[in-house]
Amino acid sequence: MNLREITKKLKRPVTAHKGNCGRVFILAGSRGMTGAANLAGMGALRAGAGLVTIGVPDAVYLIIAKRDSELMTKPFPSTVKGTLSLKGFSEIKRFCCTQDVLAIGPGLSQHVTTQQLVRKILQETRLPLVIDADGLNALKGNLSVLQKCRGRAVLTPHPGEFLRLFGGKLNDAALLRKTRTREAAREHGVVIVLKGHHTVIVSPEGEVHVNATGNAGMATAGSGDVLTGVIAALIGQGLSCFEAACLGVYAHGLAGDMAAKKVGQISLIAGDLLSFLPDALKTVAPA
Repeated sequence: MNLREITKKLKRPVTAHKGNCGRVFILAGSRGMTGAANLAGMGALRAGAGLVTIGVPDAVYLIIAKRDSELMTKPFPSTVKGTLSLKGFSEIKRFCCTQDVLAIGPGLSQHVTTQQLVRKILQETRLPLVIDADGLNALKGNLSVLQKCRGRAVLTPHPGEFLRLFGGKLNDAALLRKTRTREAAREHGVVIVLKGHHTVIVSPEGEVHVNATGNAGMATAGSGDVLTGVIAALIGQGLSCFEAACLGVYAHGLAGDMAAKKVGQISLIAGDLLSFLPDALKTVAPA
Protein backbone atom coordinates (compact mmCIF):
# COMPACT_ATOMS: atom_id res chain seq x y z
CA MET A 1 0.00 0.00 0.00
CA ASN A 2 1.68 3.21 -1.23
CA LEU A 3 0.25 5.93 0.98
CA ARG A 4 1.83 8.77 -0.97
CA GLU A 5 0.11 7.57 -4.13
CA ILE A 6 -3.20 7.47 -2.26
CA THR A 7 -2.80 11.03 -1.02
CA LYS A 8 -2.55 12.29 -4.60
CA LYS A 9 -6.26 11.56 -4.87
CA LEU A 10 -6.89 14.14 -2.15
CA LYS A 11 -5.34 17.04 -4.06
CA ARG A 12 -7.98 19.71 -4.53
CA PRO A 13 -8.65 21.65 -7.72
CA VAL A 14 -8.59 25.43 -7.45
CA THR A 15 -12.37 25.37 -7.93
CA ALA A 16 -12.96 23.18 -4.85
CA HIS A 17 -15.74 24.16 -2.45
CA LYS A 18 -17.03 22.67 0.81
CA GLY A 19 -19.82 20.77 -0.93
CA ASN A 20 -17.44 18.66 -3.00
CA CYS A 21 -14.84 18.01 -0.30
CA GLY A 22 -16.94 15.40 1.48
CA ARG A 23 -20.22 15.60 3.37
CA VAL A 24 -19.71 13.51 6.51
CA PHE A 25 -22.60 12.47 8.75
CA ILE A 26 -21.71 11.09 12.19
CA LEU A 27 -24.30 9.46 14.46
CA ALA A 28 -22.80 9.71 17.92
CA GLY A 29 -23.21 10.74 21.51
CA SER A 30 -25.61 10.17 24.38
CA ARG A 31 -26.11 11.45 27.91
CA GLY A 32 -22.76 11.14 29.66
CA MET A 33 -20.84 10.48 26.44
CA THR A 34 -21.17 13.72 24.52
CA GLY A 35 -17.43 14.19 24.08
CA ALA A 36 -17.19 11.23 21.70
CA ALA A 37 -19.41 13.01 19.18
CA ASN A 38 -17.32 16.17 19.13
CA LEU A 39 -14.02 14.30 18.91
CA ALA A 40 -15.22 12.27 15.93
CA GLY A 41 -16.59 15.39 14.26
CA MET A 42 -13.41 17.38 14.71
CA GLY A 43 -11.36 14.41 13.53
CA ALA A 44 -13.34 14.49 10.30
CA LEU A 45 -12.82 18.23 9.85
CA ARG A 46 -9.09 18.01 10.56
CA ALA A 47 -8.84 15.23 7.97
CA GLY A 48 -10.29 17.51 5.29
CA ALA A 49 -14.06 16.98 5.23
CA GLY A 50 -15.89 19.95 3.72
CA LEU A 51 -19.03 19.60 5.81
CA VAL A 52 -19.49 17.59 8.99
CA THR A 53 -22.86 17.05 10.66
CA ILE A 54 -23.21 15.22 13.97
CA GLY A 55 -26.55 13.49 14.51
CA VAL A 56 -27.25 13.46 18.23
CA PRO A 57 -30.08 12.76 20.70
CA ASP A 58 -32.13 15.91 21.18
CA ALA A 59 -31.72 15.48 24.94
CA VAL A 60 -28.01 16.41 24.67
CA TYR A 61 -28.17 18.61 21.58
CA LEU A 62 -27.29 21.88 23.31
CA ILE A 63 -24.33 20.38 25.15
CA ILE A 64 -22.78 19.13 21.92
CA ALA A 65 -23.74 22.07 19.71
CA LYS A 66 -22.01 24.59 22.00
CA ARG A 67 -18.61 22.90 21.89
CA ASP A 68 -17.21 23.30 18.36
CA SER A 69 -18.52 26.07 16.15
CA GLU A 70 -17.14 24.45 12.97
CA LEU A 71 -19.41 21.43 13.36
CA MET A 72 -23.05 21.28 12.35
CA THR A 73 -25.30 19.48 14.81
CA LYS A 74 -28.63 17.84 14.00
CA PRO A 75 -30.94 16.67 16.81
CA PHE A 76 -33.02 13.50 16.56
CA PRO A 77 -35.58 11.98 18.97
CA SER A 78 -34.08 10.55 22.12
CA THR A 79 -35.04 7.88 24.62
CA VAL A 80 -35.73 8.70 28.27
CA LYS A 81 -32.10 7.72 28.91
CA GLY A 82 -30.81 10.42 26.55
CA THR A 83 -29.82 8.10 23.70
CA LEU A 84 -30.93 8.02 20.07
CA SER A 85 -34.43 6.60 19.69
CA LEU A 86 -35.79 4.34 16.98
CA LYS A 87 -38.41 7.05 16.40
CA GLY A 88 -35.79 9.06 14.53
CA PHE A 89 -35.10 6.42 11.89
CA SER A 90 -37.10 7.93 9.00
CA GLU A 91 -35.61 11.37 9.51
CA ILE A 92 -32.10 9.94 9.76
CA LYS A 93 -32.61 7.91 6.60
CA ARG A 94 -33.76 11.00 4.68
CA PHE A 95 -30.78 13.00 5.84
CA CYS A 96 -28.41 10.22 4.75
CA CYS A 97 -29.58 10.81 1.17
CA THR A 98 -27.82 14.20 1.23
CA GLN A 99 -24.50 12.85 2.55
CA ASP A 100 -21.39 11.10 1.17
CA VAL A 101 -20.46 8.86 4.12
CA LEU A 102 -21.90 7.79 7.47
CA ALA A 103 -19.88 7.11 10.63
CA ILE A 104 -21.83 5.47 13.41
CA GLY A 105 -21.11 4.45 16.97
CA PRO A 106 -18.98 6.76 19.14
CA GLY A 107 -20.71 7.28 22.47
CA LEU A 108 -24.11 5.99 21.30
CA SER A 109 -24.60 3.68 24.31
CA GLN A 110 -25.86 0.11 24.39
CA HIS A 111 -29.47 1.08 25.10
CA VAL A 112 -31.64 -1.61 23.48
CA THR A 113 -33.66 0.86 21.39
CA THR A 114 -30.53 2.64 20.17
CA GLN A 115 -28.94 -0.65 19.18
CA GLN A 116 -32.07 -1.53 17.19
CA LEU A 117 -31.82 1.82 15.44
CA VAL A 118 -28.19 1.18 14.51
CA ARG A 119 -28.98 -2.20 12.97
CA LYS A 120 -31.90 -0.78 11.00
CA ILE A 121 -29.76 2.06 9.62
CA LEU A 122 -26.94 -0.30 8.65
CA GLN A 123 -29.34 -2.50 6.74
CA GLU A 124 -31.06 0.29 4.84
CA THR A 125 -28.55 3.04 4.09
CA ARG A 126 -26.56 2.88 0.87
CA LEU A 127 -23.78 5.16 2.12
CA PRO A 128 -20.25 3.90 2.74
CA LEU A 129 -19.88 3.32 6.47
CA VAL A 130 -17.42 3.58 9.31
CA ILE A 131 -18.66 1.48 12.24
CA ASP A 132 -17.05 1.89 15.65
CA ALA A 133 -17.67 1.50 19.38
CA ASP A 134 -21.40 1.07 20.12
CA GLY A 135 -22.01 0.64 16.39
CA LEU A 136 -19.94 -2.53 16.69
CA ASN A 137 -21.73 -3.56 19.87
CA ALA A 138 -25.02 -3.49 17.95
CA LEU A 139 -23.60 -6.18 15.65
CA LYS A 140 -22.89 -8.70 18.41
CA GLY A 141 -24.99 -11.74 17.57
CA ASN A 142 -26.30 -9.91 14.48
CA LEU A 143 -23.44 -10.24 11.99
CA SER A 144 -25.95 -11.03 9.24
CA VAL A 145 -26.54 -7.26 9.11
CA LEU A 146 -23.14 -6.96 7.42
CA GLN A 147 -24.48 -8.77 4.36
CA LYS A 148 -26.22 -5.49 3.49
CA CYS A 149 -22.95 -3.56 3.86
CA ARG A 150 -20.63 -5.72 1.76
CA GLY A 151 -17.78 -3.86 0.12
CA ARG A 152 -18.62 -0.46 1.62
CA ALA A 153 -18.02 -0.66 5.35
CA VAL A 154 -15.04 -0.16 7.64
CA LEU A 155 -15.19 -1.79 11.07
CA THR A 156 -12.71 -0.45 13.66
CA PRO A 157 -12.69 -2.84 16.65
CA HIS A 158 -10.13 -3.02 19.42
CA PRO A 159 -9.24 -6.65 20.36
CA GLY A 160 -12.04 -6.97 22.92
CA GLU A 161 -14.66 -5.79 20.43
CA PHE A 162 -13.23 -8.10 17.78
CA LEU A 163 -13.61 -11.11 20.04
CA ARG A 164 -17.16 -10.14 21.04
CA LEU A 165 -18.09 -9.98 17.37
CA PHE A 166 -16.21 -12.89 15.86
CA GLY A 167 -15.35 -15.16 18.79
CA GLY A 168 -12.33 -17.46 18.85
CA LYS A 169 -8.94 -16.50 20.24
CA LEU A 170 -6.66 -13.53 19.77
CA ASN A 171 -3.37 -12.44 21.30
CA ASP A 172 -0.47 -10.12 20.54
CA ALA A 173 1.12 -12.48 18.02
CA ALA A 174 1.29 -10.67 14.67
CA LEU A 175 0.52 -13.77 12.60
CA LEU A 176 -2.61 -14.63 14.57
CA ARG A 177 -3.85 -11.04 14.42
CA LYS A 178 -3.42 -10.94 10.65
CA THR A 179 -4.94 -14.38 10.12
CA ARG A 180 -8.02 -13.75 12.24
CA THR A 181 -8.62 -10.32 10.73
CA ARG A 182 -8.25 -11.61 7.17
CA GLU A 183 -10.71 -14.43 7.84
CA ALA A 184 -13.34 -12.08 9.25
CA ALA A 185 -12.91 -9.45 6.53
CA ARG A 186 -13.26 -12.01 3.75
CA GLU A 187 -16.21 -13.79 5.31
CA HIS A 188 -18.24 -10.64 5.87
CA GLY A 189 -17.05 -8.57 2.92
CA VAL A 190 -15.88 -5.55 4.93
CA VAL A 191 -12.68 -3.68 5.72
CA ILE A 192 -11.53 -4.41 9.26
CA VAL A 193 -9.17 -2.21 11.28
CA LEU A 194 -7.97 -4.28 14.24
CA LYS A 195 -6.61 -1.58 16.52
CA GLY A 196 -3.63 -1.94 18.80
CA HIS A 197 0.16 -2.06 18.59
CA HIS A 198 0.84 -2.34 14.85
CA THR A 199 -2.81 -1.98 13.84
CA VAL A 200 -3.86 -4.47 11.17
CA ILE A 201 -6.02 -3.30 8.25
CA VAL A 202 -7.54 -5.90 5.92
CA SER A 203 -9.63 -5.49 2.77
CA PRO A 204 -12.61 -7.72 1.86
CA GLU A 205 -10.30 -9.38 -0.68
CA GLY A 206 -7.78 -10.25 2.02
CA GLU A 207 -5.15 -7.59 1.30
CA VAL A 208 -3.29 -6.84 4.53
CA HIS A 209 -1.61 -3.62 5.64
CA VAL A 210 0.16 -3.41 9.00
CA ASN A 211 0.54 0.10 10.37
CA ALA A 212 3.87 1.33 11.71
CA THR A 213 2.86 4.53 13.52
CA GLY A 214 1.38 5.15 16.95
CA ASN A 215 2.41 4.60 20.55
CA ALA A 216 1.12 3.50 23.94
CA GLY A 217 0.18 7.06 24.89
CA MET A 218 -2.75 6.76 22.48
CA ALA A 219 -4.39 4.29 24.85
CA THR A 220 -6.66 7.03 26.12
CA ALA A 221 -10.38 7.78 25.95
CA GLY A 222 -11.45 9.41 22.70
CA SER A 223 -8.51 8.31 20.57
CA GLY A 224 -10.68 5.87 18.62
CA ASP A 225 -13.40 8.50 18.16
CA VAL A 226 -10.91 10.76 16.40
CA LEU A 227 -9.87 7.87 14.14
CA THR A 228 -13.49 7.21 13.19
CA GLY A 229 -13.86 10.80 12.01
CA VAL A 230 -10.57 10.74 10.12
CA ILE A 231 -11.43 7.60 8.14
CA ALA A 232 -14.92 8.89 7.36
CA ALA A 233 -13.51 12.18 6.05
CA LEU A 234 -11.09 10.39 3.73
CA ILE A 235 -13.88 8.23 2.32
CA GLY A 236 -15.95 11.38 1.82
CA GLN A 237 -13.11 12.85 -0.25
CA GLY A 238 -13.16 9.94 -2.66
CA LEU A 239 -10.86 7.27 -1.27
CA SER A 240 -11.99 3.65 -1.17
CA CYS A 241 -12.80 2.21 2.24
CA PHE A 242 -9.50 0.30 2.32
CA GLU A 243 -7.44 3.28 1.17
CA ALA A 244 -9.11 5.55 3.71
CA ALA A 245 -8.54 3.05 6.51
CA CYS A 246 -4.83 2.62 5.70
CA LEU A 247 -4.12 6.32 5.31
CA GLY A 248 -6.34 7.29 8.25
CA VAL A 249 -4.69 4.87 10.66
CA TYR A 250 -1.22 5.99 9.55
CA ALA A 251 -1.95 9.71 9.91
CA HIS A 252 -3.75 9.17 13.23
CA GLY A 253 -0.78 7.22 14.59
CA LEU A 254 1.71 9.77 13.27
CA ALA A 255 -0.24 12.55 14.99
CA GLY A 256 0.04 10.48 18.17
CA ASP A 257 3.80 10.13 17.74
CA MET A 258 4.15 13.88 17.20
CA ALA A 259 2.00 14.60 20.23
CA ALA A 260 4.01 12.19 22.39
CA LYS A 261 7.21 14.07 21.56
CA LYS A 262 5.57 17.27 22.74
CA VAL A 263 3.63 16.20 25.85
CA GLY A 264 4.91 12.68 26.56
CA GLN A 265 2.97 9.44 26.37
CA ILE A 266 1.62 9.63 29.90
CA SER A 267 -0.03 13.03 29.41
CA LEU A 268 -1.27 12.48 25.86
CA ILE A 269 -5.03 12.97 25.38
CA ALA A 270 -7.31 12.65 22.35
CA GLY A 271 -7.41 16.41 21.85
CA ASP A 272 -3.66 16.33 21.22
CA LEU A 273 -4.29 14.09 18.22
CA LEU A 274 -6.55 16.75 16.73
CA SER A 275 -3.85 19.36 17.28
CA PHE A 276 -1.20 17.35 15.45
CA LEU A 277 -3.31 15.87 12.64
CA PRO A 278 -2.57 18.82 10.29
CA ASP A 279 1.19 18.27 10.66
CA ALA A 280 0.78 14.52 10.25
CA LEU A 281 -1.24 14.90 7.07
CA LYS A 282 1.22 17.44 5.66
CA THR A 283 4.01 14.94 6.24
CA VAL A 284 2.18 12.25 4.28
CA ALA A 285 0.71 14.53 1.63
CA PRO A 286 2.83 17.67 1.28
CA ALA A 287 1.08 20.46 -0.64
